[in-house]
Amino acid sequence: MENRKEELYSQVIPAGKRRYFFDVKETRGGDKFVTITESRKIFDNNTGEFYYDKNKLFLYKEDFEKFQKGLANALSFIETGIEPEPVVVENDGYGFGGDEGGSAKADLMNDIDFKY
Repeated sequence: MENRKEELYSQVIPAGKRRYFFDVKETRGGDKFVTITESRKIFDNNTGEFYYDKNKLFLYKEDFEKFQKGLANALSFIETGIEPEPVVVENDGYGFGGDEGGSAKADLMNDIDFKY
């Protein structure tokens, strides 16, 4: 049995030095998910050659609606400058959402590796 996940659909969005890849794949259990890959062409001054830096996000079916709302809110804020109502999320078992106190946004910011 082959372990590789087969792409069911793929679309490339060229954007200057970046390319965005939207790929639909299927788990062994038959659940479909999306991978979003950002690929950037970067010049390495040490070797004198270009290489591709890739960042990948896996988006599963149960999160589609929340992700779509969050993205729409971010784009709306950029366009209008008005902060939209936050996406309401039930407790997900990892301390995000619900009324357990603390700041999910602050916790998430600690988990993200920001590279520039």
